[in-house]
Amino acid sequence: MLYFSKWKIGLIAAVVLAGIFYAVPNILPPDARDDLPSWWQPVTLGLDLQGGSHLLLEVGVDEVIAEQTAGLLESARTALREVRVRYIDLSAQGGSVTVRVPDAAERERVQSVLRDLDGGVQVEVDEEGRFTLGYSQQVTEERVRSAVQRSIEIVRRRVDELGTREPTIQRQGEDRIIVEVPGLDDPERLKRLIGQTAQLNFHMLDHSADVEDALRGRVPPGSRLLSAAPSNPGPSQYVVRRRIEVAGERLTDAQVSFQDNQPVVSFRFDTIGGRQFGRATQENVGRQLAIVLDNQVISAPVVREPILGGSGVISGSFSTQEAQDLALLLRAGALPAPLTILEERTVGPGLGADSIQAGALASVLGMVLVVIFMVFAYGRFGIYANIALLLNLCMLLGFLSFFGATLTLPGIAGIVLTVGMAVDANVLIFERIREEIRNGRTVFNATEVGFRQAFKTIVDSNITTFVAAALLFSFGSGPVRGFAVTLGVGILTSMFTAIMITRLLVAQWIRSRRPQTLSI
Repeated sequence: MLYFSKWKIGLIAAVVLAGIFYAVPNILPPDARDDLPSWWQPVTLGLDLQGGSHLLLEVGVDEVIAEQTAGLLESARTALREVRVRYIDLSAQGGSVTVRVPDAAERERVQSVLRDLDGGVQVEVDEEGRFTLGYSQQVTEERVRSAVQRSIEIVRRRVDELGTREPTIQRQGEDRIIVEVPGLDDPERLKRLIGQTAQLNFHMLDHSADVEDALRGRVPPGSRLLSAAPSNPGPSQYVVRRRIEVAGERLTDAQVSFQDNQPVVSFRFDTIGGRQFGRATQENVGRQLAIVLDNQVISAPVVREPILGGSGVISGSFSTQEAQDLALLLRAGALPAPLTILEERTVGPGLGADSIQAGALASVLGMVLVVIFMVFAYGRFGIYANIALLLNLCMLLGFLSFFGATLTLPGIAGIVLTVGMAVDANVLIFERIREEIRNGRTVFNATEVGFRQAFKTIVDSNITTFVAAALLFSFGSGPVRGFAVTLGVGILTSMFTAIMITRLLVAQWIRSRRPQTLSI
């Protein structure tokens, strides 16, 4: 146990130096950190330490089901018209579509047509010829899960566009999403960007309709009345055709640019969207094209000439930030369902600074007391244990920095606990050495036996604690996982420093000095 080959010593030194190297950015001033490469950065501070925003969002699954039902209704209407079957009372309610076919001779054919609409559609018919269409529970649940997952990915893209470091975006339960963005200084902007559905479509205005008549309720079939967005300098109301000329999902890019010193949003379609946009502008020269975002007309330019390049510009009374936010939303894509903010917490940087100061004070005070106790109780061996403890903290910070872990206030508690646990192994070893010396063994033999016999106890106690940390990480969330990470990593570094570094220091001293007694 006290013999170390050269390659072992070299390996121990390499691990320690690597830990110190990756821990160095944590002690540099903030100005110097900005010039460091991305792979050599300090540990990321969590929401409770550097401030930021915490949001709990709920995905509108009812909207997903309603949209699914509306799509089924339109499919049924189109299919029945194609086969030229007379039908009445076509309606959607409660997640299902009903339609009645008066002609009994046509019912069998209608049933076959409706079943072919979609593989997941279930069709039932009663004696009066009333058909009920609906998706199975399994299909509905799968679409809801898909909508929640797509919402998470779109929220992630929107938050990443803000340029924040280490945001936390994760699912909670069946239809909820947790969003934590440390260091964000504008939580209201975050809520606007996340909460907006950003469903963009291109429609033609209905020039045959009068807005005043539409306001009185006389909206032509195939059209609808929409209000203008705040950034739209034109009229406050528009009558827009329901037909979608180009869907927003065909957008591939959106960027802010400037025309006449005014910010605008330049956009580009994919190949199919470019053809659709070109055809729409070619057929409607001289008419107004409505750009509709979340049922609001943000711009209604006149088509001067066909636009065949697959790109265009959205102009309006935008501020620079409004144009940037619109471009961000269009790049990230539309949410499949609206999001509702159920819970909101904002932590100021001042509170985070107080938490850091309190955590640092607790860590330093705990370490000082441990250092004093070890020196007082075990003399030279206590000094070796303290050296290992200092290296343990460096390796812990280096590990967290290397893997990009986020340090939270409970994580600091885990570090403080690690400081106490780090010397537990040394105490077990030193007490076993004391016991062996009392039994009459020589210094070398007692040290050899002490390290070997205490090794089993150290491994056993640390493995049980590590399993507990792993369970906390697996089943916990937020602060609990932060505590579990630092505790688990601290256990690994503590075992390494106690079993390897302290043993190496003790072995080198005994081999070089060959003492006859020990002052422990």
